[in-house]
Amino acid sequence: MKAELISIGDEILIGQVVNTNSAWLGEKLTGIGIEVTRNIVIADSREEILQTLRESGNRAELVIITGGIGPTRDDVTKSTLAEYFGSRMGHNEEAMERIRNLLKGRVDLNELNVGQAMLPDNCRPIPNFNGTASGMWFEKEGTQYISLPGVPYEMKTMMSDYILPALRETYDLPAIVHRTVLVQGIPESHLAIMLREFEETLPAGMRLAYLPSPGRVRLRLGSSGKDRKTVEKIVDRQIERMKTFIPQEQVYGKDWEELEVLVGRLLKEKNASLALAESCTGGSIAQMITSVPGSSAYFLGSVIAYSNPVKVEMLGVDPASIEKHGAVSREVVEQMAEGVKKRFGADYSIATSGIAGPDGGTPEKPVGTTWIAVASAHSTESAVYRLGDHRGRNIQKAALTGLNMLRNLIISGK
Repeated sequence: MKAELISIGDEILIGQVVNTNSAWLGEKLTGIGIEVTRNIVIADSREEILQTLRESGNRAELVIITGGIGPTRDDVTKSTLAEYFGSRMGHNEEAMERIRNLLKGRVDLNELNVGQAMLPDNCRPIPNFNGTASGMWFEKEGTQYISLPGVPYEMKTMMSDYILPALRETYDLPAIVHRTVLVQGIPESHLAIMLREFEETLPAGMRLAYLPSPGRVRLRLGSSGKDRKTVEKIVDRQIERMKTFIPQEQVYGKDWEELEVLVGRLLKEKNASLALAESCTGGSIAQMITSVPGSSAYFLGSVIAYSNPVKVEMLGVDPASIEKHGAVSREVVEQMAEGVKKRFGADYSIATSGIAGPDGGTPEKPVGTTWIAVASAHSTESAVYRLGDHRGRNIQKAALTGLNMLRNLIISGK
C-alpha cells in the first residue's frame, strides 16, 4: 500500500512552523507496512488543494491530509474536501457534543465553534477529544483520503487511537523492517567506499540508505516481506555483516540511540564520574551530557576554558606549554584533561581545544584543527582532527568526537 502525505498551511511554507507531523506520520505508517512515497506541503487554497488531491489520488492508495480544518476564515480545507467528494455539509451531533464537553467551563461557545460540527455527509467522522476539529475519512475510486487537524497532539492521538488500528484491521499489510547503525567520525563518501562490496551483495529487495549529519552518519538497512520475524532475522544478519566492513571503534550504536545516552550508561555501569574542560566546544559537550535524565549521577561539572589564563589558573596548564606549542596542541589539551579530572576528582575527563573558525587559522593549523583528549585514572589519550571550515559544524563534530573517544576509552578499560 502506497501513501502520500499532504500538509496544508502557509505557516509551513514560509517557515514560521516546522512540519514535524510528516516525520511522525512517515514513521508510524512505515511501522505498519505502508510505504510513504511523497510528502507534499501546499498553501491553504482551494485551487492547490483540489489539484493536489487529484494528483495524489491517481498515484496512491492512501492520502493523509493534515492542517487547514480550523474554525477561522483562512481554513478552507473542509469546504474544499466537500467540493472534491461531492458532499453536502450537515450538522453532526456527536461532534457537537464533544465540542461542548471540551469547552465546558473554559470558554463560551460561539458560531465558529458550532461550525466545527458541520461535516461532509459522505465522510466517516474521526473523533477528536483534544480539539474542536473532527477528522474526516473519505473513499474515492479505490483511494482512501483521511483529513486530520494540524495540531500535533490532536493528530497523533487520532492516528494512534483510531486510524492506525483501522488500517491494520482492514488491509493485509506487509512487514517493513528498518534497522539503523550509527557511525561517528567517518564521512559519508568514505563509508560508501568501505561498503561498496557489502551493497553489491545485498539480498534482492534490501536497501541501504546513508543519512549524514555533522560528525555522524546513520546507515539504515530496510526490507519487507509477509512475516515480520522472518524479515527481522534477515535484516539483522545483514546488519552484523555490514559492521564487519567498518572500524568497530567508529560504530557506536543502533537505531535512535544517542551517543551521550550510551556514554552515560557506561559511566553508570562503572559507577564512574566525568568532568569536562571545553575550549572550542564552548560547553556543547556539557549540554549534551546534561540533556540526559539522571546525568547528575555521573557528571560532576565543566570548565569552559576559553582563554589561556583560565587554562592556566583553573586547570593547571603550564604557561610554557602554551608559549611553545600553542593552545591548540597535544601538550595543552592533555594537561587540560588531566587538570580538570584532578580538580573535580573525576574518574574520566574530556578536553577540547581547537580553531572553530571562521578565522584564526594558520598554514600550520588551519581552521578546523582540533585537539581532543580523554583521560582516566590509568591513561590519557589524545588525537588531532581536521574538521572543516564551518564553525557550527566544527563544534558539533568535536563534541561528538570527544564523546566517542571517551566511549572507546571506557570500553577498553584503560
